[in-house]
Amino acid sequence: MKDGIHPNYLVTTVRCGCGNTFTTRSTLPELKIDICNQCHPFFTGKLKFVDTAGRIEKFKTKFAGAGYASLSRKKGKAATTPAGS
Repeated sequence: MKDGIHPNYLVTTVRCGCGNTFTTRSTLPELKIDICNQCHPFFTGKLKFVDTAGRIEKFKTKFAGAGYASLSRKKGKAATTPAGS
């Protein structure tokens, strides 16, 4: 391996939003994460939505009227107009 081209590899403290901490190795001295193995739904068996700044609600309100029916209406209008007009 060449000298001087590789980053420093440090012992890293990982801190989760749930309060869990553990150590590993990385190029950064500290990592902050949102979900870890102590609070992830796959490992806990509990379903939990991580909603930051109401993004799920924004999505639901933005696309509340949209659906497959609105898509078929647009295609239907284009198909009914004569091609030669």
